[in-house]
Amino acid sequence: MSIKNSIIKEACVETIQEAITAEKNGADRIELCAELKHGGLTPPVDLIESAQELLTIPLKVLIRPRKGDFIYNKNELAIMEKDIEICKHLDVDEIVIGVLNADRTIDYPTIVRLSKKAYPMDITFHKAIDHTPDIISEVSKLSPIEAIKGILTSGGEKTALVGKEKLKSLVSRYSHRFSIIAAGSITNNNLPKIHKYIKANEYHGKKIVGNLN
Repeated sequence: MSIKNSIIKEACVETIQEAITAEKNGADRIELCAELKHGGLTPPVDLIESAQELLTIPLKVLIRPRKGDFIYNKNELAIMEKDIEICKHLDVDEIVIGVLNADRTIDYPTIVRLSKKAYPMDITFHKAIDHTPDIISEVSKLSPIEAIKGILTSGGEKTALVGKEKLKSLVSRYSHRFSIIAAGSITNNNLPKIHKYIKANEYHGKKIVGNLN
């Protein structure tokens, strides 16, 4: 089954060379991160600048100040706000964020605050959603925040294949409001199989367009 031109393939990268290779290999969009071994952190400013200069496809930048959970203190949130301002100054199109409460529900007031700080940039809510107790209901909380355009998720599981039922449900319920960006060990090899079942419009992965090294 050919799925060329029917979906958006978002490559997750941590170097400018990976970004350039991903674009050459057919990626439709780049998510720029650092420290992917820790699930991704905010990339350095010079890397964002280089990506903005050298890429012709859309760019997202991850805003995550440290590894571990997504429950941030006041100082960590201040760092995130500073990084958001940097991205805005560099004319980045979209950022990727996620903040949870101690009970692992979405920290709605903080997400609203960060969204206002990010304006006019678009926002994707990242895989912090997979750590919430009820993904379906938590996604619904984000609907009033106009800036949030996408939800990056593995359906609460380690991989998209394992989480395929929840992903399919999310696409069915929310694709009219959000881009449900399926993630979790998706590669150029297994993407046709995953897409045939989930039928999302967007997919995300380090090897979504093949090995970049």
